[in-house]
Amino acid sequence: MENAVIDIDYDEHAWQNVLSSLEKKFDKKPDVQTIIFLVGHRELGKHQVKFTKEQKQDLIHVGVCTLLSQANYYIFLDYDEDGWPHFEYNREKPKLSLVEQEKLLKKMIILYFEKEQLF
Repeated sequence: MENAVIDIDYDEHAWQNVLSSLEKKFDKKPDVQTIIFLVGHRELGKHQVKFTKEQKQDLIHVGVCTLLSQANYYIFLDYDEDGWPHFEYNREKPKLSLVEQEKLLKKMIILYFEKEQLF
């Protein structure tokens, strides 16, 4: 088990930039779950607009895995025959509290937006 302390602090100014750029695009300020859904949708790469409730849950899962794979919490495995990405949880990483998870997700969202040049 990895005992290293995970740096979960994020830049509040960069977080506000993510929120304001999405608010300009969608005319509504998103919450973390909405952003995770958008990341999952983007990673799926299909221009599908309608999703079942189960597919929406799957997109959120893909978003979480994509974001947390940047911190090695998930490892990308492959795409299935329908084009959905699959990940494996890295059990070597320390468990995080809900507050720590949200901070890490915000940090990884910022990193994702910077890496993908989405600002």
